[in-house]
Amino acid sequence: MELQKYEMPLLNGKFQQLAEYKNKVVLIVNTASKCGFTPQYQGLEELYNKYKDQGLVILGFPCNQFGSQEMGNSEEIGAFCEKNFGVTFPVFEKIDVNGDDAAPLYQDLKSEAPGLLGTQKIKWNFTKFLLNRKGEVIDRYAPTTKPEDMEEDICQALRES
Repeated sequence: MELQKYEMPLLNGKFQQLAEYKNKVVLIVNTASKCGFTPQYQGLEELYNKYKDQGLVILGFPCNQFGSQEMGNSEEIGAFCEKNFGVTFPVFEKIDVNGDDAAPLYQDLKSEAPGLLGTQKIKWNFTKFLLNRKGEVIDRYAPTTKPEDMEEDICQALRES
């Protein structure tokens, strides 16, 4: 997958070229502030702080498609993430991950790493995709997979060049 073909707006409205994350191990997560899985922000931030100097980047993409659990605007989402979980990894503006208006990034992620029984849909908030330094999708993780349960896979990806 070629990250360099994507440009996405961060919560502050500035556009970010995902090419900046070339040669990094990238964990992409669709997030929400009012979800039962929202405490995973803490585990994601811990992984980010532990491994960012080795080349890990985590990209958060808020989404309101699952139970309307991300209704806030960009400013509210950013304040929530910072206040409640001290999030310092990049968080982008709210996007759709399913349907006709799904962000092209997510269309490609779902195509490269289908879900259970080959489904192209994202099941719920906090579905995660791990990409190696070449931009290849290594794995897709269910919302129930805790960040700490991915640590071994992340370490393996960081070791590979």
